Amino acid sequence: MNATRPAPEPHDEPRRERPTRTDRLLAALGGLVSAYVSLAVADLVAHWVRPEASPVPAVGGAVVDSTPAPVKEWAIRAFGENDKTVLQLGILLLLALLALGVGLLALRHRLLGAAAVGAFGVFGAVAAVTRPDSGSVTDAVPSLVGAAAGALLLYALIGRLLTPWPGTARADRRGFLIVAASTGLAATGAAAIGRAVGTPVQENAAASRAALVLPRPDSPAPGVPAGARLDVPGLGPFITPNRDFYRVDTALIVPKVDADRWRLRIHGSGVREERTLTLRQLMARPTVERDITLCCVSNEVGGPLVGNARWLGVPLAPLLREAGVRPPSEGGPADQLVARSVDGMTIGTPVEAVMDGRDALLAFGMNGEPLPFTHGFPVRMIVPGLYGYVSACKWIASIELTTFAAYDAYWVPRGWAAQAPVKTQSRIDTPRDGAHPAAGTVMVAGVAWAQHRGIRRVEVRVDDGPWQDARLAAQDGVDTWRQWVHPWAATPGRHTLTVRATDGTGTTQPERRTDTMPDGAQGWHSIDVTVGRA
Repeated sequence: MNATRPAPEPHDEPRRERPTRTDRLLAALGGLVSAYVSLAVADLVAHWVRPEASPVPAVGGAVVDSTPAPVKEWAIRAFGENDKTVLQLGILLLLALLALGVGLLALRHRLLGAAAVGAFGVFGAVAAVTRPDSGSVTDAVPSLVGAAAGALLLYALIGRLLTPWPGTARADRRGFLIVAASTGLAATGAAAIGRAVGTPVQENAAASRAALVLPRPDSPAPGVPAGARLDVPGLGPFITPNRDFYRVDTALIVPKVDADRWRLRIHGSGVREERTLTLRQLMARPTVERDITLCCVSNEVGGPLVGNARWLGVPLAPLLREAGVRPPSEGGPADQLVARSVDGMTIGTPVEAVMDGRDALLAFGMNGEPLPFTHGFPVRMIVPGLYGYVSACKWIASIELTTFAAYDAYWVPRGWAAQAPVKTQSRIDTPRDGAHPAAGTVMVAGVAWAQHRGIRRVEVRVDDGPWQDARLAAQDGVDTWRQWVHPWAATPGRHTLTVRATDGTGTTQPERRTDTMPDGAQGWHSIDVTVGRA
């Protein structure tokens, strides 16, 4: 007699079947959605705590600080001013891959998967509170709150896959998709609203900049000589518009500083009495307006990381002297001025260079308007003749007098020289490398710069022919670049055009190209063109 299995009672539920491939795909998707919601919630909370405390900028800042200098140089060469965007996209891509793995882990170990999301939050919190610009432990809140939201969501989503749909042995995939879609949309909407509304800090900073009225300069910049601007197609403007001025810094989120709350502290060795100034007090001092060209040390031969602007600010040397500071040549104990930014960046500048008579400024105006946020509002340092990484501190908050022996500023331990005067450089702007001009007269033109020394001569060579003098535009000053042009009788064929400059001391650029590290690139700029028949 055959045994028969008893029929199930009406109230019995079918047992859960083993996870299928579809379940595993959904679990990976759950990890991705949970990570997205975690970041969206953290970003929303950070808008009310401090935007810089959001996990991606916090972790990204730690990555920037720990990245070897050659890698940073490669990123600047490859991506230019988009290097920060590429970094953040890379971090998001890595997080997405990890999130997919965490989702699969959670399908096997639900609590362990949720705990992994929490661990990422702890990592982001630690990165936020250990940043140089971190003000308090509240910077940990966005990452922790976001991680909690993501962990709870992952736990709930995986629960849908582990719980059979009533009356079947299949996972509750419909419920999974409903929860995933609704929470993802809610997080997106909340984050979008938060960004649209902005934060009190950002709104106050924007309002303070909009309300700022720049003083009339007590010492206006001399008028740009009529002959300083050459009218050559393809040659950039003599004064670089603010929107086109290069930007190189480590700030993944541009600091938004309320001008009314800004303070500058001056302290350190040789300072007779520590001083703290407000922006109003700074702007009440005698002001000067100067045309000064800035150049980044990361600028390769022929590169674009250079610009010329009209700056308005206060001379730094008199302010230091009033505080009792003397340069080393006068027996002062400090040979380095360390400027510290609100984001924690430190820039080390030779005290002697700041106080030797050049137009070293605490600038608050750029091309007739308050500094843009991206260029250091409300105040930045400008020191002609030095690369930006040793002089041009943006969003400056303090000045400390010390020595090079006692303190290494941010870039020095990363392989850059402690002192870096700008090297003489020249660049061909037109025609472009790889251009195909027609035979006949081709106007070869560009710029040359050697801040605080000026440009005396520019020469152009075609192929291996003799050097020929280019026509120099009028000189606006020794601290600005100088435009030049050379009419070339171009003949059909492939040609190499090379330029070199001689500075105001009579020193000519060396031929051999060097890397940007440790103190700036040098060498002749060359381009190749193919001339067609007229």
